[in-house]
Amino acid sequence: MNILVTGANGQLGNEIRIVSKEASDNYIFTDVCEQEGNETLHLDITDLDAIRQIVKDNDVKAIVNCAAFTNVDAAETSEALAEHLNADAPENLAKAMKEVDGVLIHISTDYVFGKEPYNTPCQETQKGTPTGVYGKTKLHGEQKIIATGCKYVIIRTAWLYSEFGKNFCKTMLNLTATKPQLKVVFDQCGTPTYAYDLALAITDILKSPVVGIYHYSNEGVCSWYDFTKMIAEYAGNTDCDIQPCHSDEFPSPVTRPSYSVLDKTKIKTTYNITIPYWTESLRKCIANLNNKS
Repeated sequence: MNILVTGANGQLGNEIRIVSKEASDNYIFTDVCEQEGNETLHLDITDLDAIRQIVKDNDVKAIVNCAAFTNVDAAETSEALAEHLNADAPENLAKAMKEVDGVLIHISTDYVFGKEPYNTPCQETQKGTPTGVYGKTKLHGEQKIIATGCKYVIIRTAWLYSEFGKNFCKTMLNLTATKPQLKVVFDQCGTPTYAYDLALAITDILKSPVVGIYHYSNEGVCSWYDFTKMIAEYAGNTDCDIQPCHSDEFPSPVTRPSYSVLDKTKIKTTYNITIPYWTESLRKCIANLNNKS
């Protein structure tokens, strides 16, 4: 099967490049920007005709959409662009798959939740209650995909990190190595997700996709403070004094979810997937980063 990956030069796209080397399917990687050392076809997913053409030329039967407008703060002042990339573009991909009876694997986010004071893991059936433009546009994307009537698998994930690009893990590795003291919020809880683990799950799902919305993050629960403490410990950055603080000490144009732990029962039972605990995956990622340096 020929599988098209959009946003292939981002965190998840790069991890899919790695895991796809062991797959029997043929993966075609696309993005709007080039990345040195990686073969990438140019594709603007806001252009439906361009999507249709690349699907036709390559006999594509599945699309994995890793592309999105993910700058949460910037989305507050760029709502039209965020809506175009996070809602209209996924709708284009869904339409293209509907026309060839293919399947769309779409990556969504825990930010579709947040307004309600949750204290138990969020399930797929819960009503979306986003607190900002990013979450709202990602929720619109989910809704537009479903409305096309295509075969879809929507995967909501959270706190994504990897060896690639900019992410919280890499930022904190640098800060805990260079700063004598650091304050990190402890009143926002969720679960980190190693993009490599998610990429493996996606390749499993593609073998026999079952239409629906699913949640995927690593197992366990932590705050951003806890996450940072473990990053520093595994990296050996023991000289930095890491202190917990409240979210209001770091003013932001958008209110982030205070509790966005995802219930993963559905994806584990549907696809018989075993999900690693978050500290195990974090240790692997930091080891890989150390090997690169």
